[in-house]
Amino acid sequence: MSYFFVTTLQAFFCIALLSGVLWSRNDPPALRPLVWTLLTALFFGVAAGFTLHGSGMIQLLLAGAELLVTLLFVFSIRWAGGRLRYLWQGVLAFGAARHWGLDPNLGGLTSTHVLNTDLLLNLAAIVMAFALLCLAGVLCAMLLRRLRGLFWPLTLLLMVMLWLPLSGNLLLMMMKLQMLPLAKPLLSFVAKATNNAPLYNWAGAGILLLLALCWLPSLLQRHRRTRETADPIALRLSLAQRRNALRLWLVTVGCAVAVLAGQLWWDKVASLPPQLSAAVPVQLASDGMVHLPVEQLRDGKLHRFVWVADDGKAVRFFVINRYPDKLRFGVVFDACLLCGDQGYVMEGNQVICVACGVHIFIPSIGKPGGCNPVPVEEWRNDEKELVIPGKALAAGTFYFSTVMTINVTDPVDGSTLTNTSAEYKYSYGGRTWFFSSEANYDRFRKTPEQFVPAELREE
Repeated sequence: MSYFFVTTLQAFFCIALLSGVLWSRNDPPALRPLVWTLLTALFFGVAAGFTLHGSGMIQLLLAGAELLVTLLFVFSIRWAGGRLRYLWQGVLAFGAARHWGLDPNLGGLTSTHVLNTDLLLNLAAIVMAFALLCLAGVLCAMLLRRLRGLFWPLTLLLMVMLWLPLSGNLLLMMMKLQMLPLAKPLLSFVAKATNNAPLYNWAGAGILLLLALCWLPSLLQRHRRTRETADPIALRLSLAQRRNALRLWLVTVGCAVAVLAGQLWWDKVASLPPQLSAAVPVQLASDGMVHLPVEQLRDGKLHRFVWVADDGKAVRFFVINRYPDKLRFGVVFDACLLCGDQGYVMEGNQVICVACGVHIFIPSIGKPGGCNPVPVEEWRNDEKELVIPGKALAAGTFYFSTVMTINVTDPVDGSTLTNTSAEYKYSYGGRTWFFSSEANYDRFRKTPEQFVPAELREE
């Protein structure tokens, strides 16, 4: 839900403020034709974004046409009449809707073809975003009518915000078609100009706050005039004007805060992947097994553990009792053959893959295939403890990439070093051995049985 709210604001915020600029020097538009203009432009713009995918040359022509249209808008905005303003309103909305329709994640409104809760929430988020955009446009027009000196500075600022991504797209298409060289400055500009969508919400909210700040002296002047008015009729008129001015200021600030809050929530909370719970470190007992008490594992929760292999590789695994009414454990590595080692989290009574968001059917945990976590082999349990062989855990080193820094011993000269600082290592007898020098490494490779315990010597 947060994604669709925030990205809808990003796609249309600049256009909403430009719409306010468009209508700020004329009478307010009639509601019915304005609504039909916007709905028609949105429909055809989104449809164009979904379907209009031509060759590189067609994309180049589209990018150039968009820049040309924005230049015509700037030149005509001062003298445009009523009908032309409706036309410009439709053109602006169409362009923003086309770019919005290019977002491939719009297809994620729902994961099914039936009406469900996710679809309703996502549609509600989009409706809320458009309501906030309409409010921002109205507030911008109302404030510019009262602050005439800000018309052209604000217009030029919004046009620069609009031109940056458009020019970035134009340069990108020209480089793809080899019309321009792949120069580092050009690539840097394109990357910065076309990957700054969150800045539109920050900048748009900042513009609203700036307008509110510029309106503040007029608000204070009305407040002072009210205190100085003695005539009852004039006082009531002054109080009404002050109240309206205060409402305009408060609503503008509130609109900006709502946009900032939505973007901040997305940046700091909603867009972050789920955080894995802390993994409890475990070690092999003298029998080469990991022993876990069953009493701590039978509650149906995800219990995460980590075992550090002799080469420092951190192997995560978790245990979960798959059925509430009987003891049926799933013992699996915290990794997936398809998605890697980003792990799994438990939210409520569901286990979810962090990488792809797939919800795992808990009774199936421990079985191979799909997005299920990789099973740990050869474990066993009774009513008191669950036992996992060290060799079974060692098989999981292939699924994980995190390496812990641990102290290791050079088997040749007995010196102590760390696994991450050792330049030489060698696998033998089911273990990884580390060496402090190339000479020790060569000696070990020639006669490894001379330096390892008898039980680890290979036949």
